[in-house]
Amino acid sequence: MAIDTTKTIREFALELPASIQVFEKLGIDYCCGGQKPLGEACSAAGVKLENVAAALDALKGQQQSRTESGTDWTKESLENLIDHITGKHHVYVKQQIPAIQSLLRKVTAKHGANHPELATVDDTFAALAKELTTHLMKEEQILFPYIARAEEASLQHEPPPPSCFGSVENPIRMMLSEHDSAGGALREMRKATSGYTAPEDACTSFRALYALLQEFEADLHQHIHLENNILFPRALQTAGSA
Repeated sequence: MAIDTTKTIREFALELPASIQVFEKLGIDYCCGGQKPLGEACSAAGVKLENVAAALDALKGQQQSRTESGTDWTKESLENLIDHITGKHHVYVKQQIPAIQSLLRKVTAKHGANHPELATVDDTFAALAKELTTHLMKEEQILFPYIARAEEASLQHEPPPPSCFGSVENPIRMMLSEHDSAGGALREMRKATSGYTAPEDACTSFRALYALLQEFEADLHQHIHLENNILFPRALQTAGSA
């Protein structure tokens, strides 16, 4: 068992933000009861320590995989790169949006009166979540399938496939603009939270929220990097030379 079961629930919530979803699901108190060691908290909640430790160990591996990758995506096929973006980053965004929004509501209800910056974060994240949801859908249903077809056509020395949007430059330009908008939202939230620095009176939920938002920011930065700097330039080159 790779998980240190003597660590407190609070330590897990702060060091492994995604763990709060496990705790919420299993009814483990990570807020008021956050000072309890993992084993004691599992016993109080009536859940098996081995199962919780296994779930946390899996999350730890997923967190590491988001920050460590030896793949050179400039040399992989566009189809493989698209599969990586959708399977890793798109899935992550879709999973984290409802989790963060739920925690935001909880923390804002408790601390909003004393910390008005939470209202700014709540409004900004809601707008970002709405935009990202539509953005991912357009990529998955329209742009990415076209890029994959264009790559196949290029390999067959055929012209680019027909599209409903004219040149591939058009949807890519739109995606780049939306990426800029998302980046602006991330900067606004970081500024409002003083770099996700939790105030002295912050409870464990408050601190976990800021940790989740910071992780979300880091993942979205990597996500946008893969598209802006690798996928889209290569797609323009491929579609133009097919």
